[in-house]
Amino acid sequence: MKTSLRWLSAVFLFGCFAAQAEGLFMLQSPDFADNAMLNKKYAGNAKENPNCTGKNFSPAVVWSNAPAATQSYALIIQDPEGAKGLGVTHLVAYNIPASMTGFAANELRDGKGFTGGRNTPGTLTYYGPCPPPGSGAHHYTWTLIATDLRADALPEGLTREQLLAKLKDHALAAAGLIGRFGQ
Repeated sequence: MKTSLRWLSAVFLFGCFAAQAEGLFMLQSPDFADNAMLNKKYAGNAKENPNCTGKNFSPAVVWSNAPAATQSYALIIQDPEGAKGLGVTHLVAYNIPASMTGFAANELRDGKGFTGGRNTPGTLTYYGPCPPPGSGAHHYTWTLIATDLRADALPEGLTREQLLAKLKDHALAAAGLIGRFGQ
């Protein structure tokens, strides 16, 4: 009897947490689990940089349960350990329409469905990880920000810092995901 009551209590509590999780603004990827290692194909590819050993494919990402007032999204990928702790920005994407619920593989590299901001390497699209050998597995933090700005409100080419300044007082919620990569 006690066992069945514990089981029923556990089922009830799980159901309550699952119902709450269903309502959370979430960012996920079918290509990697949160805090898991990224496949080498997602690493950068640049002949002039021997640390860029991948194919520069961008993984797919999906999101759900955005706040009701969302008019657009911004997506930033940042490596806080990059540049010896100064950080490297791998993607600055914004003006993503509220009707979107994700990006397919390579859409972040191809520039489809968003306005590109300037990342650390100077491009307007996804630029994969290029950590130097021996620096360990870096953390690539994906942050999706729901905003109340129209999907055409911001000009092309904003840096991460400029975008964050423009989003001040316009951010509604954020969801995050971490992928790790090392040589």
